[in-house]
Amino acid sequence: MARRKISIDEKIESAKETVSRTKKKYDAAVDELEKLMKKKEEMQNSELLDAFSRSGRSYDEILTFLDVK
Repeated sequence: MARRKISIDEKIESAKETVSRTKKKYDAAVDELEKLMKKKEEMQNSELLDAFSRSGRSYDEILTFLDVK
């Protein structure tokens, strides 16, 4: 049985399909990463606000401590 030669055009189309599938997976992974990072930031912000509320310190005292004023 003779092997059929794959033309360069068929190889190009195959490579394009591979890139397309890989890009979709990459984009989905990046979206998931961004969602997770945003969720982590929201959790940290909430935790910081809770700590501020429990501290009994004033807004000015906190800013002075953080040295952002």
